[in-house]
Amino acid sequence: MTDTHAHLDACADPAADVVSRARAAGVERIVAVGSGLESCRETLAIARAHPGVRAALGIHPHQAADPDASRLDELRELLADERAVAVGETGLDFYRDYAPRDRQLDLFARQLELAGELGKPVVVHTRAAEAETAAALEAFPGTVVLHCFSSPGLLQVALERGYFVSFAGNVTYPKAEELREAARKVPADRLLAETDSPYLSPQPRRGKPNEPANIVHTVDVLAEARGEDATALSAQLDANATAAFSLP
Repeated sequence: MTDTHAHLDACADPAADVVSRARAAGVERIVAVGSGLESCRETLAIARAHPGVRAALGIHPHQAADPDASRLDELRELLADERAVAVGETGLDFYRDYAPRDRQLDLFARQLELAGELGKPVVVHTRAAEAETAAALEAFPGTVVLHCFSSPGLLQVALERGYFVSFAGNVTYPKAEELREAARKVPADRLLAETDSPYLSPQPRRGKPNEPANIVHTVDVLAEARGEDATALSAQLDANATAAFSLP
């Protein structure tokens, strides 16, 4: 199995322990995500230290007013590493509004430009900004991964444009039928699964810190929602992760 989005640098336990437990659970590959330059450096170090771990590196929309937002040359240097497979997470968060919206839009546009320049996929965070996210992505020529999908209003755009749609532990929550309905509509070759560790633990682990080993619970719920065999879906999700991130 593949966890396509985990903040290993934010987990309470050492990354080595978290990765070891993931492997014991059958999770052989992890896309570790950096948010901000310090986090990106730590995430890249984790990826270098652990076979099967790759890095997605970006400046989060919450950080759009921080000094890091003006230092994309440094981000470009980090993305040159062979273990860096994507730009992100980047995007728009008009729900929390931790940074001014104009700054978020500018940072998102510049990271999309960087991803296009480098020929890397972009991992997108979006909350309460569906129309703005769709507009910003309209001209982007590369691969788009909608991370921790929770914006049903973006689903039709994602289907029309062939985006990858990634579901996290919140798809397992009892009241998340709208997300499970969205998961049923995503084509088999565009579906991804993630943990967003250490956040959004799936229902069986809710209330505890999340980690990549828990991806198994999300895959099980996705399989049930789609009426598919969990083992077969897991294999499909692995193939999709390979395609989305050019994973070995």
